[in-house]
Amino acid sequence: MPAFEFVQEWYSRFLPDFALRTIDTDDDIFSLAACRNRGIASADPDQVVVVADADTVPEPTALREAVSAARTSGRVHLPYTEYRWLGRTGDAQLRSGLAAEECDHELVVGACSGVYVTTPRTWARHGGQDERFRGWGFEDAAWYIAHETLLGAPPVRHEGRVYALHHQGEVRAGTQYDANAALMERYRSAGGDVLAMSQLVAGAAVVSSS
Repeated sequence: MPAFEFVQEWYSRFLPDFALRTIDTDDDIFSLAACRNRGIASADPDQVVVVADADTVPEPTALREAVSAARTSGRVHLPYTEYRWLGRTGDAQLRSGLAAEECDHELVVGACSGVYVTTPRTWARHGGQDERFRGWGFEDAAWYIAHETLLGAPPVRHEGRVYALHHQGEVRAGTQYDANAALMERYRSAGGDVLAMSQLVAGAAVVSSS
């Protein structure tokens, strides 16, 4: 909750013209994919939506560039080229007033989560995120492969950084995590194959609507 409250305050301070909505679902096991899909689906088909994780803040300039471009590009936009995990020390520095770009951090190479910018129409064209991923792990990486395969190109990145705040991490182990990992392997296998990926994504849609 402290991270979520900081994110809300960040948007109010740096992006006051953005309307904030909190999205959750009633799933027994938390699903990031389901939350993202529901939030995006609640908007008009061509309205630009920013999907922000509750622990991640963007740089305003990069986010505004992504919002402008996402209106007509037909692809999802990621408003960063660097994903910085602040950890306990960097988080404390940020909260004490140090500029975000000066805070201690760990660079997360290959990150493709945290903040997305899209329209519902674009999101639907490649199936959104697979709600068979439950708990924690892999839904963002699987989505990236589906986007690249079905839309013919990876998401568009904008020069900038996002900052992930510190909080207690979730356990990434157990039966559900293993199921997520197995589903991720199916996405890797289908990567680059439009027919196979379309069938895999269609299976997710059937599960989500049942």
